[in-house]
Amino acid sequence: MAFLGLPTILVLVCISCLLIAAWRSTSRRGKLPPGPMAIPIIGNVFQLNPQNLMESFKELSEKYGPIFTIHLGPKKVVVLYGYDIVKEALIDNGEVFSGRGLLPLFEKVFKGLGIVTSNGETWRQIRRFALTTLRDFGMGKKGIEERIQEEAHFLVERLRNTHCDKPFNPGTFLTHAVSNIICSIVFGDRFDYEDKKFLSLIEMLSENEKYQTKIQVQLYNFFPTIMDYLPGPHKTLIKSIDDVDDFISEIVRAHQKSIDPSCPRDFIDAFINKMEQEKGNSHFTVESLTRTTLDLFLAGTGTTSTTLRFALLILRKYPEIEEKIQKEIDSVVGRDRSPCMADRSQLPYTDAVIHEIQRFIDFIPLNLPRTVTQDTKLRDYIIPKDTMIFPLLSPILQDCKEFPNPEKFDPGHFLNANGTFRKSNYFMPFSTGKRICAGEGLARMEIFLFLTSILQNFTLKPPIDRKDIDISPIVSSVGKIPRPYEVSFVPRS
Repeated sequence: MAFLGLPTILVLVCISCLLIAAWRSTSRRGKLPPGPMAIPIIGNVFQLNPQNLMESFKELSEKYGPIFTIHLGPKKVVVLYGYDIVKEALIDNGEVFSGRGLLPLFEKVFKGLGIVTSNGETWRQIRRFALTTLRDFGMGKKGIEERIQEEAHFLVERLRNTHCDKPFNPGTFLTHAVSNIICSIVFGDRFDYEDKKFLSLIEMLSENEKYQTKIQVQLYNFFPTIMDYLPGPHKTLIKSIDDVDDFISEIVRAHQKSIDPSCPRDFIDAFINKMEQEKGNSHFTVESLTRTTLDLFLAGTGTTSTTLRFALLILRKYPEIEEKIQKEIDSVVGRDRSPCMADRSQLPYTDAVIHEIQRFIDFIPLNLPRTVTQDTKLRDYIIPKDTMIFPLLSPILQDCKEFPNPEKFDPGHFLNANGTFRKSNYFMPFSTGKRICAGEGLARMEIFLFLTSILQNFTLKPPIDRKDIDISPIVSSVGKIPRPYEVSFVPRS
């Protein structure tokens, strides 16, 4: 390296020493859980598989136990692996573990605003307002149940009339129906299935899903500064979400012009009223409104529609399970009325299948990251304030003691020996603790009513041999998505 010159070499050595010293200094702060040795700046990137982090975490847990430390680049992350340690943190010490950890991709897209990615007093005020307002507009009440039943009727008629028993991918139809529920709450009305703006919006969401599986998107969370300068699908994903945000901003502006403060039509109107009532409150701004609405729209559309797509994929592989559900629906509900939430307690097998679908698909295996809001002791370790936490859901939903043969789809995981429904504390697909999904009640209602309405009216017929149906998911940057498939909806006689 003589060609660099002695001064240059000395500068490089000094910089390296400072980086290593800073790294060791931050690593000694608190008695962190053990973990693999990390390379300064790079962290453990070469010891982790960005496309299958869960497998990497499983191997690390076998070596270091249920709580260990990794480094994503220079950022320390404490990983919680298993039910007992996650319960101890998120439930028993819920307030301390209520901070939201921001991965670089989330930070880039959501900017720490809204419900999902905000922290501190902003998060508390926005979440409290959102939950109260959503309840005011029917979430969790009879009104929203009737709205879902109405949309389920539209979906059934669309399935009956559109493809005439020919196989097709039902993903778009399911997304339209589910999205219309959250749209009716947030925007004040549902969209017609042929509305061009609505179709464009749903297409953007579908494209986002495709981008999430790309390696460049995974790498963004390791090397955001570098990836910001490189082209690729990560840039397209960020731009696409910005386009959805622009769509919502346009609706917000229209609401600001037409609002009647004495008669709010929807969530956006209620938020605008709150802004006027609390002028100067930095938590309630136009930007906060658009980001909160974006949170509600993305979560209220994507997670439930993806679960329903998984459900139909799985049931087309197991016709005996589908048939047993239909017999139970026929016995309790019949064919002359729509299923309702009061039926669920009388449909234990159907309820067990729905729970098993959510357990089996393990939709968000990593969970959304948390941070600790203060220096805190967890078991034998001291975790410094603001340390990022990965409270993994996959090891809980796949726990072999609670769910024998967890890799197998088996509704018996949620049934007692006498056929009654079996509850499990390990069932936490919506996470748990202070940051549990705000829309859990709505999502569970939608999954039950949409799925039972479809199976009440149709038998699923795959165009390929059932033994060739692959129900394993595609792993993306934040969750799992089903493989593309086609199915015929054959009207039941």
